[in-house]
Amino acid sequence: MRIFDTLSVAEKNVDTTNSVRIYLCGVTVYDESHIGHARTIIVFDTLRRYLESKGVKVNLVQNFTDVDDKIINRAIKENTSADIISTRYIKNYFNDFDKLNVKRADLYPKATEHIADMISLISGLIDKGFAYVSKNGVYFAVLKFKEYGKLSKKKTDELISGARVEVDETKKDPLDFALWKFSEDSPTWDSPWGKGRPGWHIECSAMSLKYLGSDFEIHGGGRDLIFPHHENEIAQSESFSGVNFAKIWMHVGMVTINGEKMSKSLGNTKSIDHVLKTWGPNIVRLFCLSGHYTKPIDYSEEILKETIIKWRQVENCYFEMILSDDSKATEDLDQIKDIMQESKTEFDNALDSDFNTPLALSAFFKLVKYINQLASSEKITRKISDMVFPTFQAMSSILGLQIVQVTEDEKNQISNLIKQRNELRSQKKFQEADEIRKQISDMNITLIDHKTKTLWMKQEKIGIEN
Repeated sequence: MRIFDTLSVAEKNVDTTNSVRIYLCGVTVYDESHIGHARTIIVFDTLRRYLESKGVKVNLVQNFTDVDDKIINRAIKENTSADIISTRYIKNYFNDFDKLNVKRADLYPKATEHIADMISLISGLIDKGFAYVSKNGVYFAVLKFKEYGKLSKKKTDELISGARVEVDETKKDPLDFALWKFSEDSPTWDSPWGKGRPGWHIECSAMSLKYLGSDFEIHGGGRDLIFPHHENEIAQSESFSGVNFAKIWMHVGMVTINGEKMSKSLGNTKSIDHVLKTWGPNIVRLFCLSGHYTKPIDYSEEILKETIIKWRQVENCYFEMILSDDSKATEDLDQIKDIMQESKTEFDNALDSDFNTPLALSAFFKLVKYINQLASSEKITRKISDMVFPTFQAMSSILGLQIVQVTEDEKNQISNLIKQRNELRSQKKFQEADEIRKQISDMNITLIDHKTKTLWMKQEKIGIEN
């Protein structure tokens, strides 16, 4: 499997010799998570699912930044504590992403639980001459790290005159960034240099090095983190350890709205709670995987509406297979097997080639379309379903798609209602038959009338349709 590495600007093979260690920069918990966060996390969830489907052991660590100026400012605004704010939004995070069928990471370390690790890392950087204590805190001396800018491809002389450099007269150089900020305002921790709190960048270095070690396989996050966050992580981590920090840097493109970057100042963010209520988890996942992960995708209601149609085809395919009977096969099983294997090969090849989820989705929908065509021609049988269903399920699972399940009691109830409807139709009692159809529809069941039989599927509720 090859992934595009931002650092080398080339595709690199993922080392699956032992296990694949992934560090994913998580969210700063001062507000609700939005569709931009969802895209990055869904991409990495799908990557993990795919690797695990191949028997690869994955160790995924995803942090929470639970100490930050944004959290503190929110707490001041609400006249409460930073801890209450971060606890609230961590709880909301899990509620949102569980609904999106995102598998839990192996570990969710919080910055506030690793202050001692950060202090140890900062002490090591001071001892090695890469950091210094100033009036306002402890700073990393950027120019001491000769490879600074290698990830973002930014040159230090250009950065010095750039607008993103924080002005602080106590720094030795305008490029230097804070490792520890002195403060008397809560939350603060004691340190050898004075009371305060950590800088943002040191958090991820401390937690990734602690749980994954140096030279782990993949470090990931959104493209907006390349500079300064990931650039600074590399500088401080490699200065401390003296070895390579991560093998591959994998960055996910932004979600735009009408071509503009989402931002709270523009008021155009779409919270996960909003998109779940409007579109549902499967539509959101399909949307987030619809473009190549390295490129931005635009939040478009037209595209999302088209995705609903595609999702209904997946549901139809699933129920056609699970409700198929033992009728005699009239289709060439070898041909069906070839198409099934061809779709799975195309699916795997797409994901192996820089995790091309749009091509993988095309392969998945190719199989779905073929099964639906067989079903509409009444050529789908139990034998065919038994052969194809495991492949369909495997692809669905990797994509993280979840079809609404039905209980045995529901199956029996629906079957009885369909039987009654068919009897009424045969007696030309169409009004009564339509009443039963409405009763079935109220259960979110859609009938699929074939020439010789009536099947059904239970559809996911999608807010925009209600």
